[in-house]
Amino acid sequence: MGATGIIGTTSQSNCDVGSSLIGRVGTVGQVNYVTQSCWAADNVIVATPKGIDSRYAYFLLSGIHLPGLASSTAQPLLTAAAIGSVRVDVPTLEEQRRIAAFLDAEISRWDELARVRTGHWAALDEYEMASIADTLSGSATMSNGRPTGWQWLPVVPADWRIGPVYAYFEAQLGKMLNSDRAAGFDQAPYLRNANVHWYQLDCSDMATMSFPPEERYRYRVEPGDLLVCEGGAGVAEAAVWDGRVEPCYFQKSLHRVRRNADVPVEWLMYWLRLAKYCGVFEADGNVATIPHLTGEQLRRYRIPIPPDGERRVARLSREVEQLSELRGRIAQADALTAERKQALIVAAVTGQFDVTTGRGADLS
Repeated sequence: MGATGIIGTTSQSNCDVGSSLIGRVGTVGQVNYVTQSCWAADNVIVATPKGIDSRYAYFLLSGIHLPGLASSTAQPLLTAAAIGSVRVDVPTLEEQRRIAAFLDAEISRWDELARVRTGHWAALDEYEMASIADTLSGSATMSNGRPTGWQWLPVVPADWRIGPVYAYFEAQLGKMLNSDRAAGFDQAPYLRNANVHWYQLDCSDMATMSFPPEERYRYRVEPGDLLVCEGGAGVAEAAVWDGRVEPCYFQKSLHRVRRNADVPVEWLMYWLRLAKYCGVFEADGNVATIPHLTGEQLRRYRIPIPPDGERRVARLSREVEQLSELRGRIAQADALTAERKQALIVAAVTGQFDVTTGRGADLS
């Protein structure tokens, strides 16, 4: 082996088959192999092999540490000059091709496993939606149920009520944020749409703004409140506040929903989940702009109301929790697969084991 510079680089170019595209900003360091000629945008670096096998170069770039620099915004940034200066030991061309062929075969197996797990994700999503639909419909059929007029939830039991959200819940938007409030007195933590996801809240990144005493009752969230995203890609996503931060308030990007009848807020949360899945909010809004679920829209939606909502919600919540645990296990398996795949690439391109036998590398 001999140390050599392995690639020529440009920041924006037509890239030929056999080149590698390296994320320069955003997906920094992510490497993709070019299988057909294309135009590279300025957020990637085109790496062209010099005197080595192109597939081997791709795996080598995927397996070595690429030199990164910090930009003025402290965001990791790769430069063409830095990557072009990389010098590594490379084997003979014959050995490069042997390593590349070995990795192509092995990585295809890992990728097939990943595709199978993607199918598992889709199956869990379908099962979850089917469970929610069955609960919200009361398992009613056209022969024994009451037509709703909704294509996505056509029938509910004949003895169920159907009424507007405002008849069973109180919904209110949060406080508008501006620069004065962000820096004023009486600072307190608040929730925004970035903190709310389906069934769960992420409080790892909470901001603060001014909530003077006269506003605290109006904008405070209490345990048991449902928080619903008002707009953006996560429109209608909802989760129940558990009181983990006290006191806590909410921004105008969220609706706070409280029950004022015998219907649990989780019932509305699951209704929103199914409605979003079925495209209800896209159909009701202007899809050419950022989708919004206004307070007026939310309050006027008509929903089915069972006489035993608490029992039905408790049973459905157990199912949803079990599905969440399964997703967590799949995510852990995916992370382990990605880790093992990367370890395999590193071991192969650094000569830690002989690819003709596949022995010698500890990937644990």
